[in-house]
Amino acid sequence: MEALSKTPSMLHLESNNMELNNLTNEIFSILENKFLFGFDDPKFCATQQHEFFTLPPLGKYVNNNGKVRILSIDSSGSTDGVLAAKSLAHLEATLRLKSHNPNAHIVDFFDIVAGSGVGGVLAAMLFTKGTNGNPLFTAEMALKFITENRRKMSTSSTGGFFRRPNKAAKMFKKMFKELTLKDTIKGALIPCYDNSKGVPFVFSRADALEMDGCDFKMSDVCGATIGDGAVEIKSVDGRTKIMAVGGGVVMSNPTAAAITHVVNNKHEFPLCKGVEDLLVVSLGNGEVNAATGNFQCSTKSLVKIAGIGAADMVDQAISMAFGKSSNCEKYVRIQGNNELINETNKAIADEKKDLLKISEGMLKQRNVESILFQGKKISQSSNMDKLVTFASELINEQERRKNSILPPVVLKQAPSPRTSSATTLSSLSSSS
Repeated sequence: MEALSKTPSMLHLESNNMELNNLTNEIFSILENKFLFGFDDPKFCATQQHEFFTLPPLGKYVNNNGKVRILSIDSSGSTDGVLAAKSLAHLEATLRLKSHNPNAHIVDFFDIVAGSGVGGVLAAMLFTKGTNGNPLFTAEMALKFITENRRKMSTSSTGGFFRRPNKAAKMFKKMFKELTLKDTIKGALIPCYDNSKGVPFVFSRADALEMDGCDFKMSDVCGATIGDGAVEIKSVDGRTKIMAVGGGVVMSNPTAAAITHVVNNKHEFPLCKGVEDLLVVSLGNGEVNAATGNFQCSTKSLVKIAGIGAADMVDQAISMAFGKSSNCEKYVRIQGNNELINETNKAIADEKKDLLKISEGMLKQRNVESILFQGKKISQSSNMDKLVTFASELINEQERRKNSILPPVVLKQAPSPRTSSATTLSSLSSSS
């Protein structure tokens, strides 16, 4: 009825507009095909009716230059780092088995590690170079160390907000001696909070290799990221001074910081454009009160709740970024879930306080996937199954790189002028 009310001139104008729109679409189709596939190719020549032959599958043209492998480790949860350490031990054992290399290490299969709190200590242990060129610790050795010394890392020797060096500081000095951030084998990001400036501070290997004012002793880095009170530390050259508070206060889950660093650091990761170019495993350390009986409303417990809540939000946001397609296996989050702990594990928790057994139970739990604004979804696979699958992805990437022309990662090996937008220069804001 509406068409009958239009005049012939109006109908003629609509006809001309339709032809113009069709011509515009054809022009853009030609430009698009020329840009993507090369319009000189006979397969893409237009017919007299301006129709195109079927285009080849786009998958053929997808960037196949490899993926950057990220390991992220949370600050201390209810297991005081034992769950993350146990996950790493299981992952390293799986990698050794699948790669047929009994001497393989975690660092061999990752390009960068980010760790906060006790996760930062684990990162330092597994990625700092020892005298023989291998990392100071295997994952199994790190698990034993965390299990035996977790109390030293979670308590201070003196009261008050400003702490004097405690047993943990002496332990770290004995472990790392004079080793610094420059002595890490691969990329490393370990956060804390600079109370003197009121800003987060991220210790970074990339920055340490570029500026001496960003290089710190590994013993100080570990002391800073686990601290529950402000501790003054200085860079190796003495130019940068910060009043460090534990990383769990500001960044309990450092995965987002690691991804941001990689995507923006075009010097070391030149081919990475987004999450489609990443392989990420994020290790949690158990929910609050998984092994401690009834919850006590103490300041320390409230800080843990806030930290784990923030870690969950980071997990949900990253899960949304990776989506539900084939990318879902490119991002794996391992975290204990109180609601899924069976009666046996509850008895162990109440009677023996055996965090190692609790962590083993958590690895056998079904994996929990986060969905932004929709809560959590119980997966059909266990946490252990997820780690085994992810190990296969890591090995496939390792094998792919052997025949790759373009390396996805070009890590700095010596100091050089800054040529990238590596994201960790918040450290300069704390210079003395």
